[in-house]
Amino acid sequence: MDPYRIDSHKLIYHPSRVSQWLKGEDIYPIYIEIGPSGACNHRCIFCALDYLEYQKRFIDKDILIKKVSEMASCGVRSIMYAGEGEPLLHKEIGGLILHTKKVGIDVALTTNGVFFSEKVAQQCLGSLTWVRFSLDAGMRSTYAKVHRCSKGDFAKVLANLSYAVKLKKEKKYDCTIGVQFLLIPENCQDTIKATTLLKKIGVDYLIIKPYSQHLLSHYTIDKNFHYNDYLYLEKELQNFSTDDFKIIFRTQAMKKIEDKEKVCKHCLGLPFWAYIDSSGDVWACSAYLGNSNFLYGNINKNSFSEIWKGTKRKQVLQMVETELDITHCRKACRLDEINRYLWNLKHSPEHVNFI
Repeated sequence: MDPYRIDSHKLIYHPSRVSQWLKGEDIYPIYIEIGPSGACNHRCIFCALDYLEYQKRFIDKDILIKKVSEMASCGVRSIMYAGEGEPLLHKEIGGLILHTKKVGIDVALTTNGVFFSEKVAQQCLGSLTWVRFSLDAGMRSTYAKVHRCSKGDFAKVLANLSYAVKLKKEKKYDCTIGVQFLLIPENCQDTIKATTLLKKIGVDYLIIKPYSQHLLSHYTIDKNFHYNDYLYLEKELQNFSTDDFKIIFRTQAMKKIEDKEKVCKHCLGLPFWAYIDSSGDVWACSAYLGNSNFLYGNINKNSFSEIWKGTKRKQVLQMVETELDITHCRKACRLDEINRYLWNLKHSPEHVNFI
């Protein structure tokens, strides 16, 4: 059960923006992901961005506040704070979340959860549309192994989750509290333990998702590990699912990891999203951070509108359309479902009027 369409896409709820795109108009993005911190307190073995080497850099708060206000006026609908590092290492993250909500943008947070303390929860939980903890384990020994951190961090994260759930209920906040579990050989034995723990804590959902090999990341999954061998877990874990606790087993994404076929010939979804890293660089795709061919500009030097309407962005999109071989891109990437949807809109089959 996937009420949030995590294993699908949500462009169907933005028909006016999609219609503008179909007409060839230069639209502003619906969603932006921002990495406020390049640093991280963990060294997860599966980190897709480990090649960036966890630089201790932090996005300028005052500049970002100004740019977020501008993004709201441009029609940006949502911002997720996550990124190359741990977003809660940014000392002003609470204020950034509050401001994002204040200007009318839906705001979310993905975190390893170690620093989502009672103080942080009290400051910003009520402003978040959702928060998602990356747990990836059901025992402290497994957690320490896959997150490459102190064993004590596992207990901290569970305590922070428990407090967030308690605060949400007390204050009647709308924030959805979720947890994700990246299924890899090193933790696959922990799925039932993790599910049991999280149901007891009272989070809203648990996602079980596959690992997608990044082009430059150091970690490589065991070649003998196949997601098709673990699809049985979906039925097993659904026994834990209730109206208040959802299991989102990303079956579609797992099948795509095993599938060698690419439905689309080009990446079409880039106009609908953007990525801003901890140095202020604005990127077309988070899978190509560090590759200047995908760099639009920098918010420390230009306004968001100047970057989005600028010549460099047009050049990047032209390169993606005419030169990028997407067979070399990550499988089941963030935009995969969006690309399939847009591809079908642009290349409709016969008899579409016979609904």
